[in-house]
Amino acid sequence: MSTQSQIDYHRISRAIAYIQSNFKMQPGLDEVAEQINLSPAHFQKMFSDWAGTSPKKFLQFISIEHAKGLLKEEKASLFDAAYETGLSSTSRLYDLFVKIEGMSPAEYKNGGKNLRIQYSFSESPFGNVITASTEKGICYMAFEDDKETALGNLKLRFPNASFFEGQDDLQQNALSIFNKDWTELNTVRLHLKGTAFQLKVWESLLAIPMGKLSTYGNLAGKIGHSKASRAVGTAIGSNPIAFLIPCHRVIQSSGNLGGYRWGNERKQMMIGWESSQVYSENSLLF
Repeated sequence: MSTQSQIDYHRISRAIAYIQSNFKMQPGLDEVAEQINLSPAHFQKMFSDWAGTSPKKFLQFISIEHAKGLLKEEKASLFDAAYETGLSSTSRLYDLFVKIEGMSPAEYKNGGKNLRIQYSFSESPFGNVITASTEKGICYMAFEDDKETALGNLKLRFPNASFFEGQDDLQQNALSIFNKDWTELNTVRLHLKGTAFQLKVWESLLAIPMGKLSTYGNLAGKIGHSKASRAVGTAIGSNPIAFLIPCHRVIQSSGNLGGYRWGNERKQMMIGWESSQVYSENSLLF
């Protein structure tokens, strides 16, 4: 991410934080722009370019009340029925294109021995991201500004694998997730190292539609372990695929964001960005 992009990223993040803290007062464009030392016109354009919608519309989705409202809507029978018929989100819901394959017991046990892992660094709306793949699919995706740290964390996960820098078709396809038009997405294949329980939790995250949120307890119930909220939370926290497996869509039952492996500031921005995409697409239907 360039220096200017980082400045813009943090300005938008500060604006979102201000809106979230003051949503009951319904702050106007001038007020929010003043908080980040920009003119209203410049702020309006920067925000719209980043989020795909205006600050005024974005306000509807970033408040805690929005989060609570989404949780109230998520009644299991209605949620499941809507999801199965494709009505729970936009027609371009990219989660339907993500398929998970677990690594073999031998691959899991020996730390990736005999695996050839290719990796690359890219920019995204949420910061620099490292993406890694085996011949079967994406095995790792994480947000990290420092390349050495990013590569070090990848190697810790697969200590016995061979690593090569470069971007293949699997990675390019996965990174297209950050584009706003998902109509041409090919299936994104993931090749994951995890226990049977972790894989089950990660798969369940894909059933949370874009623009929607769930809780740890609700997710535990959906996978048949209603009393295992803490274990579910641990599995979510160990998710090795940022954004593609949307652990950022899980919040606390109180409506608070809870933790996030790649930072709460980034989680907050993802929730708002996704909500703005759903709003923008749905608005075209009227």
